[in-house]
Amino acid sequence: MTNLTQPSSTRENVQVMNRFDLTKRLVSKLHTKEAVIGGIGNNNFDLWANGQRPENFYMLGSMGLTIPIAFGVALAQPKRRVFALEGDGSLLMQLGALGTVARTPLKNLTMIVFDNGMYQITGKQPTLTDSCVDLVSVARSSGITQSWWARDEAHFEQLIDEALTNDGPHFIATRIDDKTPTVSTDRDPVKIRLGFMQALSLKQ
Repeated sequence: MTNLTQPSSTRENVQVMNRFDLTKRLVSKLHTKEAVIGGIGNNNFDLWANGQRPENFYMLGSMGLTIPIAFGVALAQPKRRVFALEGDGSLLMQLGALGTVARTPLKNLTMIVFDNGMYQITGKQPTLTDSCVDLVSVARSSGITQSWWARDEAHFEQLIDEALTNDGPHFIATRIDDKTPTVSTDRDPVKIRLGFMQALSLKQ
């Protein structure tokens, strides 16, 4: 395994990147019907803007449940790579999910956290990551050994390549800016659910 991280990497000494750009880089690498669970708000807005893949699931109003949903998909379909796109505020609501992931180590699960230190969509109120919580340290302490801060865009792509070719679970944290998405997801929960189920061959 290549050296993907530096021991000194923390939230404070990695490059601030852009969520849309990182999502675009991720999607460009998905070629074998990988499932992507887009967390509420801006996470799935940028996923939607990067192309409506049938294997994408766009969460609506389910804060804190991105990783649990992705965990369930990965557990049910162990041969399919599954990515969870989560925000810092949402993950802070459901930190216990990290322990569950570590306790049932799914080889096909990758969690990507976009951390801008705020609840951006509700008014930019600061989250705990803005002051005292390092999510990579929390993930590692929970037992997820392959947990890294992406130092820059090139390192992010290297981490994605690793997740696509080697066993997980993988936890990738990125520090992002507060740029607002230019589009929003089509808010039709029935259409989203049925389309995702059909893409995963759960409904014909």
